[in-house]
Amino acid sequence: MNDNGLRETVVRAFAERFGAPPAFVARAPGRVNLIGEHTDYSGGFVLPMAIDRAVWIALRPRADSRVSVASLDFGETGEFDLGRLESAGGGWLEYVRGMAWALGDELALRGWEGVASGDVPKGAGLSSSAALELAAARAFAAVSGIDWDARRMALLAQRAENGWVGVRCGIMDQMISAAGEAGHALLIDCRSLETRPVPLPPGTAVVVMDTGTRRGLVDSEYNERRRATEVAAERLGVPALRDVDVATLESRAAELDPVTLRRARHVVGENERTLAAAAALERGDAAEVGRLVDLSHASLRDDFQVSRRELDAIVELAQAHPACFGARMTGAGFGGCAVALVERSAADDFARKVGDAYRAAVGLEPRVYVCAAAPGASIEEVR
Repeated sequence: MNDNGLRETVVRAFAERFGAPPAFVARAPGRVNLIGEHTDYSGGFVLPMAIDRAVWIALRPRADSRVSVASLDFGETGEFDLGRLESAGGGWLEYVRGMAWALGDELALRGWEGVASGDVPKGAGLSSSAALELAAARAFAAVSGIDWDARRMALLAQRAENGWVGVRCGIMDQMISAAGEAGHALLIDCRSLETRPVPLPPGTAVVVMDTGTRRGLVDSEYNERRRATEVAAERLGVPALRDVDVATLESRAAELDPVTLRRARHVVGENERTLAAAAALERGDAAEVGRLVDLSHASLRDDFQVSRRELDAIVELAQAHPACFGARMTGAGFGGCAVALVERSAADDFARKVGDAYRAAVGLEPRVYVCAAAPGASIEEVR
């Protein structure tokens, strides 16, 4: 379903549920990261783009402090009181409740009621959780008269995910959902939070390839990777691996054990690849972007070791298509999605043939999306 279709779905469902149209419609997009993986928590560089798949909330303010949200996707309604925030131990509502907790520490909030739905695939590495957080942030800001500051809201959403939901994510997902720009990727410096919109090369398209696999119970693996980057920085005497270049790392390789060295080699190299890819995008050099994207996948597979058989298979099939400039896994890894930069004129053929080949080779049903770069979180007043 396209964005307009989802908007109309939540508006219609709201009217049916409450007997009147909503006062506002909030929207926040998912994202795909073109390059710059596992660099954000080392203060490094990432190059995501917001995609034309989003979470939508039709809502109106309440006169009390209660928040009530009906999720069309989960077929249930969640409610809580802003004056008595307590975790329910998990589920989609915790992202909304977490935003209330993070915002309420600094701002006066008002209750609201709404209907939510989205088409960001869940658990696929496209940041459905950040989209829900930022859509909820837009809703709270609208009913509470809070001025919207994308960077501040992204930081508060990250705080919600870290401190309330309990996921030690970096800032990338929330920042791109809050501050994305149509037609552009966004180069984010995860230390300073400075951003720079970077146009996609003319005649190209970004294709997301969902392998049909999910990460599962791999929190310990993720935490091990993150800890290894911290150990490497400590041993090299720097605040974070952001502060090391490839030449320095190789000259001091003997100071690290083999596993820690591989983890550090990925992060340090990925930062350099990300900056180079942003420069290549700005000069319209799709071939160079593709080369760097391919190198990123090899590094994630071999040095950071967060890929898996299905991700490698779909990436190799994508790279073999003549319209593909480059492809790699995207997201934290261990399952989920890959991303490819392809010739726009052949994007539909690419999607069909890669999907068919993957289905035949792996026996799983992929979902392949040709995506457009979308704007960040928005609010619309319904008149």
